Amino acid sequence: MIRPARHIRQLRSNPAVSRFGFVLLAGTLSLGACAGEPAGEGADAAAMPAEMDHSQHQMGAGGATDSTGAVAREPVTLTRAQERALGVTYTQVSRSPLETTVRTVGQIEASEERLADVTPKIGGFVERLYVNTTGEAVRRGQSLLTLYSPELVAAQEELLTALRLRSRLDAESGPARDNADRMVEATRKRLAWWDISDSQVERLVSSGEATKTLTLASPVSGVVLDKLVVEGQRVRAGDQLYRIADLSEVWVEGDVFEQDIRFVTEGSVAHIEVASYPGRHFMGTVSFIYPIVDRDSRTNRVRVTLSNPELDLKPGMFATIYFDVRIDDDAVVVPMEAVVVTGERNLVFVREPNGTLRPQEVVLGPAAGERVEILEGLVPGEEIVASANFLVDAESRLAATGGGMPGMQHGSHAAPEPSEAADHSGHDMTGEPASGASSEPAVAEPAADAEPTGAEHDHD
Repeated sequence: MIRPARHIRQLRSNPAVSRFGFVLLAGTLSLGACAGEPAGEGADAAAMPAEMDHSQHQMGAGGATDSTGAVAREPVTLTRAQERALGVTYTQVSRSPLETTVRTVGQIEASEERLADVTPKIGGFVERLYVNTTGEAVRRGQSLLTLYSPELVAAQEELLTALRLRSRLDAESGPARDNADRMVEATRKRLAWWDISDSQVERLVSSGEATKTLTLASPVSGVVLDKLVVEGQRVRAGDQLYRIADLSEVWVEGDVFEQDIRFVTEGSVAHIEVASYPGRHFMGTVSFIYPIVDRDSRTNRVRVTLSNPELDLKPGMFATIYFDVRIDDDAVVVPMEAVVVTGERNLVFVREPNGTLRPQEVVLGPAAGERVEILEGLVPGEEIVASANFLVDAESRLAATGGGMPGMQHGSHAAPEPSEAADHSGHDMTGEPASGASSEPAVAEPAADAEPTGAEHDHD
């Protein structure tokens, strides 16, 4: 037979065992002593039924279980001394706005809506470059290069010929004059398709001489991201010669975890930080949420658009993105620490008016920092255990098996006041000897005719 009092005395003599650890170990040993009692010892034990009903709980391999198969809990009551010894504190359930911050990282990129490629619509040879370096700033309408095009020269000569023919037939009517008119019109359209302006055509008509080159200008104000041409190069229609980006507005894209994407919507405000400007915050707006979740990372890409009038943000910069989101304007919230997550259910311990700590199952909503929303199970104004709840939960489980820590009250029974907290061994719940009591706990001695067992054998 196990003698828990002797084991407790040994633990108290060991300075490595903390006061709080002793309380838990004492309860565990008490439970073991009850469970280890042989069923056939004494007439009363023989008369006990094989299965006992403890408030409709059943004993299983993992301890007492309720009707759902989950580990059972019972209410417990603590004295003030026990609360101090275990470090138990309380908080009140309240309503308040629930806000959180979703954080991710990304990279500054040029806005695709403000990119422009410079491509010729006619083939030829690059005669001169006016913008010859990547990264150079350009203005809308600024000349980039001149292109010599034999095809352009031929089209201009064709227009001049058609104009002279129509002039000779000016006083006539009939098919010849109609053909001359159609030739002039067709040639003008061809030049327009090659981005020859009306003013350039008029100068051609007034001078009567074809120009050999065509000047290409920048379609936007911005920065040259790519330069793909050199002087003397032969180019074909459609070849990319420059890529120019307007950086007065930029993008930053980041990947948000799947479970957080519900908090981010188009139009949400985002705060951007970059290493180049410590302590400075750039404001942006979520402009697009990609419709596909990455299968490997389980993330969803989000695009933020930022105004960049001073061109401080440059493509390629790493950025940290913060989304400040309000989950609920009026949520029932408790500290995350107050919730006991068992794997089977989520519990909090509610403090009743008489001091009893009642286990209460709750349904959790979104978490925000150190707080979590309670969807079901609690109402504002209730007082709950805010710290040391795992210790309280351990005692609640022991109570469901009929055990528990020494001196602990279970159910709705009132706990003794601090002045009554000393146990029969002369020790209070802190493990210190009570005033006037012996420092050695009382140990029940075996009956004279009892058979000594194990370590209790005397060696002659």
